[in-house]
Amino acid sequence: MLQIYNSFTQKKEPFNPLKPPYVGIYVCGMTVYDYCHIGHARIFVFFDTVVRYLKDLGFKVNYVRNITDIDDKIIERAAKNQEDIVSLTNRFIKIMHEDAEVLGVLHPNIEPLATEHITDVIEMIQILLDKGYAYIAKNGDIYYNVIKFNEYGVLAHQDITNLRTGVRFEVSDVKHDPLDFVLWKMAKSNEPSWDSPWGRGRPGWHSECVAMAARYLGKCFDIHGGGADLQFPHHQNETAQAQAAYGTKFVNTWMHVGYVQVNKEKMSKSMGNFFVLHEALQKYDPEVLRYFLLNNHYRSPLDYSTDNLLNAKAALERFYLTLRDLPEIIESKLDDRHQQLISAFYNAMNDDFNTPKAIAVLFDMAREINRLHDADEVETAARLAVEMRRLGSILGLLQKNPKDFLQSNISKEQIKKIEDLITQRNLARENHSWKEADLIREQLMALGIELEDTTKGTIWRTKN
Repeated sequence: MLQIYNSFTQKKEPFNPLKPPYVGIYVCGMTVYDYCHIGHARIFVFFDTVVRYLKDLGFKVNYVRNITDIDDKIIERAAKNQEDIVSLTNRFIKIMHEDAEVLGVLHPNIEPLATEHITDVIEMIQILLDKGYAYIAKNGDIYYNVIKFNEYGVLAHQDITNLRTGVRFEVSDVKHDPLDFVLWKMAKSNEPSWDSPWGRGRPGWHSECVAMAARYLGKCFDIHGGGADLQFPHHQNETAQAQAAYGTKFVNTWMHVGYVQVNKEKMSKSMGNFFVLHEALQKYDPEVLRYFLLNNHYRSPLDYSTDNLLNAKAALERFYLTLRDLPEIIESKLDDRHQQLISAFYNAMNDDFNTPKAIAVLFDMAREINRLHDADEVETAARLAVEMRRLGSILGLLQKNPKDFLQSNISKEQIKKIEDLITQRNLARENHSWKEADLIREQLMALGIELEDTTKGTIWRTKN
């Protein structure tokens, strides 16, 4: 049975959806004022894998991933660029979609924009005001009254007194408590705003997600996910609003994805170790990036480095070399020994989506396929390869033609040049001109091409 680590209870729990076989998932998406970074990519890829796996288990998944298209950072960036806010956000939404598609991330069922759900936000804020969980400050902004919510800090696993430590609280501050957070900001000149019962303004960040999640998944749903940095204050503030407004548990299972690190430090713009997904996809094969992002457990830190990406490329090459030259077989009936490998994959995924362990099982399958191939049991090897590809599809891996992957990032002109050189080398070998053949091989190596002489001819692939 699938077990998921719940950030709220800090333990693995059996996954029991509220209304099986239906599963509702909400993941906090991008604030679209800049390119996605590798941390965003990790969240996209991991929850894409969660959705794929749940569907494979037979669940009917409603996956909602929001877009924040109004925010202080968006307003500041548009002003800096002397650009219209809608133009800015639309541009980065388009780039985000392009990057996600290249990375093999399936589009969510619903991708709501914050600006299209202002009415939902207003309705929720009015409930909080009516119940006394919110107040209108001197400057007209509306704040959530944290002290009113007895369970504040539970999701963060912190006492409210500890949470206040280090929080900036000026004498002139309009908040009653340093932890109080804004629900509705009154309009400033030259900023986007919407009508409300309290005057023109815009929603606070923490309110948008609650309103959109409730709109599409209900007031209590199965899984809420995001980055580890969102656990506090964003997700704590979400659950405080939802439980106060709706009087019910907000989320059954909270899931948080670990940080991406560079040299053991969290990746951030301030540290100067910030890597943009759009640029990484131009440098590395998208499947290499996807493999790299899944080869660590999602709750663990992930170290972004050239060496780790080259290791991911080498690992995928091993898989595609295994899949190369096998006959196409539709039927995949396997014996008990091979069924055990499939069961091992599902056991790994059922253990809190342990993708590195699942990948290790795929390597076990690849070794068995190679053994069968060497033993001239090609048909059995091909049947097992069908299953390996099917399981790989759950991770979004191993779906390419092996030749295309092994010869990736090579232009048609380069391919012709390489194959002409290989033809010349093979002719030299037939004529026992070994020195000439070795010189051509060295020429190909200088071009970044590795050769493998097999009984079926010479095969080439790009080097790491």
